Amino acid sequence: MMNRLWGAFVSGGVLVLILSGTAFAASASRQAPGTFSASDIARACAAPAPGQASCGALQLLDPAKNWHGSPGKKPGSTSGSSTPSGFYPADLQSAYGLAASSGSYGSGETVAIIDAYNDPNALTDLVTYRNYFNGRAGSVAHTSASAIPRICTTSPASGCVNFTKYNQTGGTSSYPRNNVGWSEEISLDLDMVSAICPNCNIALVEANSASFSDLSQAVNFAKTISRVVAISNSYGASEFSGELAYNTDYSFLQGIAMTASSGDGGYGVEYPAASPYLTAVGGTTLTASVTPTSLTWSQTVWSGAGSGCSAYEPQPAGQGTWNTACPSNRTVADTSADANPNTGVAVYDSFHEPGWMVFGGTSVSSPTIASVYALAAGSEGTLFNPSPAQLYQYSETQTQPGPLYNVTSGSNGSCGTYLCNASSTYSPAGMPAYDGPTGNGTPNGPTSLSAF
Repeated sequence: MMNRLWGAFVSGGVLVLILSGTAFAASASRQAPGTFSASDIARACAAPAPGQASCGALQLLDPAKNWHGSPGKKPGSTSGSSTPSGFYPADLQSAYGLAASSGSYGSGETVAIIDAYNDPNALTDLVTYRNYFNGRAGSVAHTSASAIPRICTTSPASGCVNFTKYNQTGGTSSYPRNNVGWSEEISLDLDMVSAICPNCNIALVEANSASFSDLSQAVNFAKTISRVVAISNSYGASEFSGELAYNTDYSFLQGIAMTASSGDGGYGVEYPAASPYLTAVGGTTLTASVTPTSLTWSQTVWSGAGSGCSAYEPQPAGQGTWNTACPSNRTVADTSADANPNTGVAVYDSFHEPGWMVFGGTSVSSPTIASVYALAAGSEGTLFNPSPAQLYQYSETQTQPGPLYNVTSGSNGSCGTYLCNASSTYSPAGMPAYDGPTGNGTPNGPTSLSAF
């Protein structure tokens, strides 16, 4: 996402949720993040030009290296295999305390995904993903089968959910130029909504280009979609002096949550995650410990998660006197979910791609958190307060497990403070058990983001 942190180029495409601007070449170049070998992980989207954003999807090039379950256990599938590697919907539902509710909450609610450019196979790939995982347990032992309703192909009908693709002004008959890399991002985003909130309707809004002017227009249209309760933005760019002009666009509304990926280059802040009026989503490494009779999930800071002190943005409500490392400006992130490509998720994408692949990056965590907000709306009837401020009511005195799981180990840089290092305690006592890379913690149940 930030030029200075990406290494060698390899061939590939681009993934994104909200589509915008001038399309990249059909086979866009990929960059591997500096913390990984180019032979292991590739970035779906090219580094952004000035005034534009880049999607945050990171592909694990050899899914056989993906691990979960007991340490050292690696699935044997490779890219394009008919058997997906990576975490399945039932795995993610188990990890975040959603397994008992994801089959009943979210019905009638809509999650909007914002990306740039067009994915011509978005619907058919989404149907493939949902059909494969419907009624299937996770790849980790002791997970339950997950019910994923089919997609309605015509008008709404019983037992199915709606998928609608729009351009940035709301049109449904013409779309931006096709783009391979952003198509990967789009597939990732759509699949994560299906995994976390399988009963939710899905709206994909494709911006004409990756420019912030086009992306923000797509966001503003998404706010008008019937029963939309969450809008996910899995893209970003280094902060810039004119970003405050877009803050009104990237802001939650009463009943509508707004999420954005914190970035994949480690310690450092990106926009739109820096906007104080949305929920900035960081990243973790998600690990399952399996015995013959039990399953335990744990999380640490993912070293690639973006975090830090904004250069331009004011603090949101809740980031108060305790925020000594960033006393005046906005601190990123607010919450988090799995983002490490090496503990990545299964994604299906066929637009110039082999089909089943494994992806990570905070492009995984942003739609995950948006979908948890949608589950909360389905449980409560509305999102009474989707502001990130509510997450700061979680404190170090909260017993575990609480509304959020606190992440207590790991780092994404060498800043020397909680802006890049996980910690379980803070001073003064009673203030948030907070760190930059993972925010106030990860979801623990369908109402965990609005249970305060």
